Order: sequence, then C-alpha cells, then structure tokens
Amino acid sequence: MDPSWRRHPPPREASRHEGGTAPLIGDQAAGVGLVGYGLGGSVFHAPLVQAEPGLRLHAVATSRAGQVQRDHPGVRVVATAGELLEDPAVELVVVAAPNAVHHQLAAAALRAGRHVVVDKPFTLTTADADELIGLAEATDRRLSVFHNRRWDGDFLTVRRCLEAGLLGNVSSFTSRYDRFRPVPKGSWKEQDVPGSGILYDLGPHLIDQALQLFGRPGTVWADVGVQRPGVAAVDYLHLVLGYGRLRVLLHAGMEVRDPGPRFEVHGDRGSFVKHGMDLQEQALRAGGRPGDPGWGSEPPDRHGTLTTEVDGLELRGRLASEPGAYQSFYAAMAAAVAGDGPVPVPAAEARDTIGVIEHALASAREGRVVRLAEGPAAAEPGAT
Repeated sequence: MDPSWRRHPPPREASRHEGGTAPLIGDQAAGVGLVGYGLGGSVFHAPLVQAEPGLRLHAVATSRAGQVQRDHPGVRVVATAGELLEDPAVELVVVAAPNAVHHQLAAAALRAGRHVVVDKPFTLTTADADELIGLAEATDRRLSVFHNRRWDGDFLTVRRCLEAGLLGNVSSFTSRYDRFRPVPKGSWKEQDVPGSGILYDLGPHLIDQALQLFGRPGTVWADVGVQRPGVAAVDYLHLVLGYGRLRVLLHAGMEVRDPGPRFEVHGDRGSFVKHGMDLQEQALRAGGRPGDPGWGSEPPDRHGTLTTEVDGLELRGRLASEPGAYQSFYAAMAAAVAGDGPVPVPAAEARDTIGVIEHALASAREGRVVRLAEGPAAAEPGAT
C-alpha cells in the first residue's frame, strides 16, 4: 500500500483555484497529478497518461519516489496529495489511492478547481458518489471514473455480437474472473477494512460491463463470502442480475486453478463463448505501451467461438477479437479537459455500479432478492 495519502490527508479547505478557474499551462499538454503509485498508479494510469499526447504526467504523490523516478525520469514527486494540489501546473488529478479515500481525495481536488479521474470503485456509497457529482457540477470541472475494462478486446467483441444481432434475443449472460491465489498476499484488499474485498475490486469491472450492455437491472441477488484461510474480506462473489427473462451471472473467485470461460452469452439464435483474459494489462506490466505493434490484439487461438444461424444454416467458428483500446480512456479525457468532448465514463454511470454493489450487499446480508427502483420489470420469484 502507498501510505502517502494517510500521513497527510488532503486539505478540505478550498485552494486558490476554487471557483472553476483551472491552472494555466499555456499551449502545453494538460498537466496531470497522480495520487498513489501502487498497482493502479504504476501499471495503468502513469503509462496510459504518458502515452496520450494531450496529457503529461507532471507530479505523483507517493512515498515511492525512487520507483517513480526510475519509471518516469523528470516527473516531480511529492509526499502528499495536499502538496500536489498546491502545484499550479496540475490541471487534472488522478486518484489511484486505496478505495476508502477515493471520495475524500476527489472532493479535495474538485474543491481546488481540478478536473478529476477516480480509479474504480468510484466511491464506497452512492451518497458519496452523489456528493462528488454535485461538486463537479458546482465547480464546472470534468469528473470521470477509470472503468478501463470497457475497452477490453473481449468485451468489445461481445458488444459487437449483441449489436449485430448474431445471438438473437439474449437470455443468459455469464461473466467471470477466475483466479488461483490460494495463499493470501497480505494486501489491505484482503483485510476487513472499508472498500476491501473483490466485490469492490473485481465487482466494479463485472457490473459496469453488464450495465453497459443491458442497463440497470430490475433485481439483484448476491452470494458473497470468505473462502481462503487468513483472509478477512470477501474473496468469492456470485451475483445474479434480473432483466425480465434475461439473467446476468457475474462470478469471481480466488481458488480456481482451471478457469472457465471469461464470457458465455446465449440467445435464441446463437451463442458466443470466450476464454482467456484481455492481454493489455499483461502488456503494460511487461513495459508495453499503446502504439506498440499489435497493441490490444490477441492470437487466433484466443478468439472466441461463435455458434449462430444464417438462413437456416448453422455456422460455428472462431470470431476474430476486436482490438483492446485502453488508450481510448485518456484520449477522451484529454479532449474533455480541453473542452472538446464528453468525459469517457460519466460519473453518473459509475454511480449506478456502486448502487448495484449496495443492493448486492443488502441481498447477501438479508438472504433475499432485492428489487431496484426504476429498473426494468423482472419476473424474479420472491423479489421484494
């Protein structure tokens, strides 16, 4: 864990940039201040920011100064988020600190007149999400959430199947993260602290993708638990989202040596089954960057299997995967900061993901199916 956020919490008082006046940096790319340099900050945010011509990584708030200087020579390192907000060259703040402080850090940055990107999960509660959305509107700052899995190649391929009608009317959709980590790492994510556990770690990816495809569900049923010795936070989840006849199954576990398909989608015309994870994270960890030859692509043996029907003839074969495109997030964010387009992930959509997590926790706690207000009608037995 990067402890810089804890030693000196960001100031809650408004800075000199309050009132919607962003720092001026001339005609240069927008300066980015990154809070946190753990996995999210070092593997995802810093490299993707540096790969975007409209942005430049200006400063990082972290205790890991040596790592930042090795990875990004010349980038300023500060000890706290408060120091970062005092730097007038920082126009966009990226919050990549532990989940429990996302709301606090994002609120401080918005009050200081900065645009903000928050790593997933957006917040821990919808009330906190609503407050940040209100702050962004009041300060006229751009606010987005890093749901990068919208640009996974496998998810983009599933989306293409559905939009093309290759599967007909979809009746079941299964999305899973199967991992084999029987021995705990000792991370804060495995401890009994606010925002820990895979419901707040992997859950936002699974839920956000489902909401992108099908919208808000009518019902939520959840089974969550702790399976590994030495772990105090949720490390198993199984969610069922109800959309009338459609069932969306979201699953994640940490003791799965032989993983199942990443996606299984079935409809009244066909099926699509895809194994294996998107390769962009693996490439980033190995030092790859968007723009490298073959970025976001995967070999043919990893392509999913499509079974469908055309003019009464059943067809079955490999469907070439869409290329993954994590770079699209910060390309759109750079344009939004410049006033040239919308944010890549509206905060209101990320707020809906937190709402599903809240309903899932209620379902697991109370042992019942929970019906969502204003969701689509669902024929879910026992829903209340």
